[in-house]
Amino acid sequence: MLLALLQANAAVLDIDANCAAIDAAARAASAAGAAVLVTPELFPVGYAPGRVRSGLDPAILPPLHERLAGIARRNSIGLVYSLPRVTAEGDWQISATLLDADGTALLGYGKVHLFGPDERAAFAPAAERPAVVDFHGMPTSMVICYDVEFPEAVRAAASGGAELLLVPTALAHGFDDVPQVLLRARALESQLTIAYANHSGVEDGCRFLGGSVIAGPDGKLLAAAGEEPELLFAEVDPEAARRERATVPYLDERRPDVYRSWDA
Repeated sequence: MLLALLQANAAVLDIDANCAAIDAAARAASAAGAAVLVTPELFPVGYAPGRVRSGLDPAILPPLHERLAGIARRNSIGLVYSLPRVTAEGDWQISATLLDADGTALLGYGKVHLFGPDERAAFAPAAERPAVVDFHGMPTSMVICYDVEFPEAVRAAASGGAELLLVPTALAHGFDDVPQVLLRARALESQLTIAYANHSGVEDGCRFLGGSVIAGPDGKLLAAAGEEPELLFAEVDPEAARRERATVPYLDERRPDVYRSWDA
């Protein structure tokens, strides 16, 4: 299965421009034969937690979901995108959605680990475990940005059966070890493929690293971007996770009962 990651600079609260960038990337990724395009965290509205929280009318979110579904349908490609969501209790959270090529929502997820004072001031943390769905024959899950830096989040997806983890992110410049070291370790220890799509450039005063990566279940990088905008591709072997898990059965040989006694 061919994966595509959009690494680009979003315009804060310029939804038309950001959706046009997603549409163009989806068209190019589909033409290249990709099954899915993964876009960065909050890309359709831009990554600026305070401005998004104060300046975004939540009434536009349902039609924006429909607009993004239309991009998937028009380009016949799966799509991962991230938007704010408002819960029944009125809490604003950061979410991600996986669409099939016909625009059907297959998977939703709310960000559990918020990073920094700006995110925590604008959003509330979610709490749901990463779910797993079949996507083109691969058990697939999602987390968002800072979530992937916690082994518990990735292991929860893997122990639920995930062999592919899709991660929209908004990683600032200066955190190079996250994609180059930590992501590879997460992929290796949970023996799944991780696709990590980041912003580039500057948005609302934050300079982003770029550095999007796709890491295989052996911890090796399948593809890596620099700092500039890029459409990143990698072919994922659907048997790779199973081969790695058969060779070194980390998941089967866990001892959660012992770990719980350590916590106590």
